[in-house]
Amino acid sequence: MNTQIKDIGMRLQSLREDSEITIEEMASKLGEDIEIYKKYENGEMDFSFSFIYNAAEILGVDVLDLISGDQPTLSMCSMVKKGQGYSVKREHEYDYKHLAYTFRNKKAEPFLVTINPDKTAPVLHGHEGQEFNYVISGRMKLYIGDICYELEEGDSVYFDSSVPHAEQADGDEPAQFIAVVMK
Repeated sequence: MNTQIKDIGMRLQSLREDSEITIEEMASKLGEDIEIYKKYENGEMDFSFSFIYNAAEILGVDVLDLISGDQPTLSMCSMVKKGQGYSVKREHEYDYKHLAYTFRNKKAEPFLVTINPDKTAPVLHGHEGQEFNYVISGRMKLYIGDICYELEEGDSVYFDSSVPHAEQADGDEPAQFIAVVMK
């Protein structure tokens, strides 16, 4: 497992303990089996964005506080140069770049997401709020509830992100899109 996942697990445990939430309470609030939740805290299991988003909400912290441990302090403006952004690399097909990682008290979480082709069935997750996705390149499928949308460059979708959902590259090429998650 990569070190970033282990670091997130340690921050998750520390923030949970600081909030005086038991491991059983946290697992329950996230709708996770206690043994699975322990694997997250021990850095033995990769996180979905939905898991991180929901955990941050429960703990009353910014998503990036949990992901990076950094304490962003800007409150007027955040600018990110092309190809930059705080990178969140996961073990699977997703690569996120947070596009407002220095801005504090965001009302939305903007990401540049690259999805590499993967033939395995996507796992759907939900989180509070609403989400907007705009496809920049490639083709992708958005699975939401029982529906599947096929999207290509220039297409967009806006949806209730509490409905379990997942994106998947469609074809042999990566897909890239902007995802804006609103609280």
